[in-house]
Amino acid sequence: MEQRIGSSSKPLEGAGFDPAFIPGLTSPVSGEPEDAEPADAEEPLAQEEAAPGEPETAEEAETEEETAAEGPVFEASDRRAKIVADAKGVRLSLDEERCEFGWDEIGAVETESPRFGKRFTITVHTPDRRWYPIEIEATARADFKKWEEQLDAVLDAYFEESD
Repeated sequence: MEQRIGSSSKPLEGAGFDPAFIPGLTSPVSGEPEDAEPADAEEPLAQEEAAPGEPETAEEAETEEETAAEGPVFEASDRRAKIVADAKGVRLSLDEERCEFGWDEIGAVETESPRFGKRFTITVHTPDRRWYPIEIEATARADFKKWEEQLDAVLDAYFEESD
């Protein structure tokens, strides 16, 4: 079974931002309503206010880090790839590409250690039948067993299978 990357058809010109757009009958709508004021007229936000998801003080930031660090954490990396699994979810990175999955977005996590060689493969499967593999090159084959145990501990602690 092959996984398609992207769509082979291009979206219609106006359908991406206006569901009522009918090609040939209406023209694309600009992103701004006619009666909108220019962006310069808006009042600037207070610099002191923190964004909703960001901690306001250094103490709150430390508390959040401690909360995340309380449970088991799995981390493996080589010169190109990295995987981190903790209370927040699973984060994969390969070179400059990164993706993050919360535990509610994950259908399964599969591991594979080769019979020969030192490339340990971890694949994250999502419920919509997509998969995201990453290969980590180990310094020694003994790392495979250690990584399997650490990943199992994280999955047992945070991953809940829905029946």
